[in-house]
Amino acid sequence: MPVVIVENDTSQWEDETGAVYHFPKRYQTWLAQGTEVVYYKGRIKDKAFASVRLSADPHYFGKARIGKVYADRRSDKGDLFALIENFTPFENAVPSKIAGEYLETIPASRVRNYWRDGVRPISQTDYDAILSHAKLLPSAVDEPVADMEDGSLTFESASEGSKTSYFGTRYERRKDLRMKAIAIHGLDCKACGFDFEQAYGEHAKGFIHVHHVVPISDFGGEKVVNPETDLVTLCANCHAVVHRKRDMTLSIDALKGMLRGRWVIEPQ
Repeated sequence: MPVVIVENDTSQWEDETGAVYHFPKRYQTWLAQGTEVVYYKGRIKDKAFASVRLSADPHYFGKARIGKVYADRRSDKGDLFALIENFTPFENAVPSKIAGEYLETIPASRVRNYWRDGVRPISQTDYDAILSHAKLLPSAVDEPVADMEDGSLTFESASEGSKTSYFGTRYERRKDLRMKAIAIHGLDCKACGFDFEQAYGEHAKGFIHVHHVVPISDFGGEKVVNPETDLVTLCANCHAVVHRKRDMTLSIDALKGMLRGRWVIEPQ
């Protein structure tokens, strides 16, 4: 059964559209892996967000699929989050109501409180009706960001690795995987435990490097990257040491060994 997921302009969660979606555990049954979803925004409440919305009125603005679902380790209420796959934005807003009729079928018992739900299961008919009014843009995950492997501080990177020419070779990196890796692994360094926000305060909130366990330059072409197993969060110092020698990328275990004083370095 398809589902509508609500994205508010402000939220307790710092999700990124098309990458990660947090939700209370009461919605877990509806947001199983593989579920087709439509993104929805309610009426604008703060005009400061007007420039990043397709409309100030309630509307649908994209479609996607629910990927793997995880427990949110930072929540004491049993909240969860899902990785979002195949996010495809709409070129224009699809209004919640067209010709005086809502595109979602509202049960008679839910007329007063239907729109309060952040996650709403809908029929396939309603899902198809919403999409029939949408003009789809290219999938957002097909828009890579090119970074130098050894020179970028963002180290962002699922299928990626296509070569382009830039006074040498640089590699295309997917924009959504940084947020997914952080959601899974957290914002602390998985080698030394350093947390930028704890050390520097609000100014450094959300900052961390995302490291490819296998360097993109070793892919030999495009490769599907799993943010749970192929990426890991590292502080700037540990990330720099991992890539200290071009011909030998250190494993995280080797790096931890160095930090413990066991100077045993094994190529990854």
